Amino acid sequence: MVSFSRSGMVFAAFMVSAAPAFAESEPSRDTVIASVNGTEITLGHLLAARDTLPDQFQQMPAETLFEPLVEQLIEQTAIMQQSEDTLSAAEQIALENERRAFIANAALTRAAESALSEENIEEAYAAFVADFDGREPTPEFNASHIIVETEEEAQALREELDDGADFAELARAHSIDGAAEGGGSLGWFGPGAMIAEFEEAVESLDVGEYMGPLETEFGWHLVLLNDTRMSTAPELDEVREAIEQNLQREAAQAVLDSATGAASIERNYDDLDPALLGRRDLLDD
Repeated sequence: MVSFSRSGMVFAAFMVSAAPAFAESEPSRDTVIASVNGTEITLGHLLAARDTLPDQFQQMPAETLFEPLVEQLIEQTAIMQQSEDTLSAAEQIALENERRAFIANAALTRAAESALSEENIEEAYAAFVADFDGREPTPEFNASHIIVETEEEAQALREELDDGADFAELARAHSIDGAAEGGGSLGWFGPGAMIAEFEEAVESLDVGEYMGPLETEFGWHLVLLNDTRMSTAPELDEVREAIEQNLQREAAQAVLDSATGAASIERNYDDLDPALLGRRDLLDD
């Protein structure tokens, strides 16, 4: 079935007029901007419609966008009034599903957004730090590497290092992985973060020492240990994104659990064949 986007039909024809002046001095979302057979179209409808437009339309000046968007709502309303009783069974069911999904997603989004207060974030971070500090401290390493494809290349670079070449400069010039741009720096990592042979090599070094060539499944490495430390809780800025995501997941899950817990639910599908998902003909009129 051919489908039409909410922004597509009208905008190709209109993009010319300036916005009309409101009769009210203080317009509200309930301000009526048009009506079709008595069905009112309000400023709220217009604002919500703009929010659904593609980015290229949302960035257009309001005076260019206003009238075409109002006209689109008028045309959609007229078509709806003439056609809403003609929906096929499949279309009616799809509309019910879309309404269900929209309301559910709106509720979950509200819950997720409301969870992101600074107070909630700081409280969650304090709990994270308390849990972190309760663990056994573990060693962490700050290392750099140069990775090349062959042992011969790695050995030649090792000889340059032995002659006093700068590790970071060699990494930028020769390393074949994404860390090359940063001079081969891999940043801080703890036990288990790297493949076993690489981790063993790092653990064998003193700060400032390098070793190699070392072969792994990724190629041939030269490895430099920059520094070591015992694990401590990261600063809030380092884990803020993860904390926010966790708060949002928990808030959405709470809404889900509350809604399903309060509902009387009957599940009657145990005896149904999953192959029924292929029976789209059941939607036909």
